[in-house]
Amino acid sequence: MIRVFPLNDRYAEKFTEMFCAYYDELGCEEDGKHLVDEYVLPDLLAGLLRIDLIEEDGDPCGFCIYQTDEPGNDWNFKDGWGDIREIYITINRRKKGLGRFLLYAAEMKLREAGARDIYALPPAEAADFFAACGYELSDEECAELDCNVYVKSAENGCGNCKNL
Repeated sequence: MIRVFPLNDRYAEKFTEMFCAYYDELGCEEDGKHLVDEYVLPDLLAGLLRIDLIEEDGDPCGFCIYQTDEPGNDWNFKDGWGDIREIYITINRRKKGLGRFLLYAAEMKLREAGARDIYALPPAEAADFFAACGYELSDEECAELDCNVYVKSAENGCGNCKNL
């Protein structure tokens, strides 16, 4: 059984473990645990972002961090847009549709919260995933993160993912 649910205290340690694995996989030199403790969880508690976990057969195996950009948030790249900030599935659970399922759930929640359009700033390795899920490469770039901006408008529909 697959279940998507908001991060809670019971899964905080597992989330931190997955976040650290994610940052290691990206080759980031920053301490993932420090980022979780000092930035991610405080922003979650302040209501600036949301974090959902996905589990398969009772085993948490991924997360998605997302928000609606607004002026009160330090990270406000596209005011009023939904932002898929991070998405991660553990290596042993990839290519099974879990990332697509998790992304679809986040998109639905962003749209329910009023975001008409959604964007992502994926690393190059994840660009194909977002393209397969209906995101289009825009003509924008995020200079701060040195990456391309992928957008998904309401016209493209939620859950418009091709088989991966």
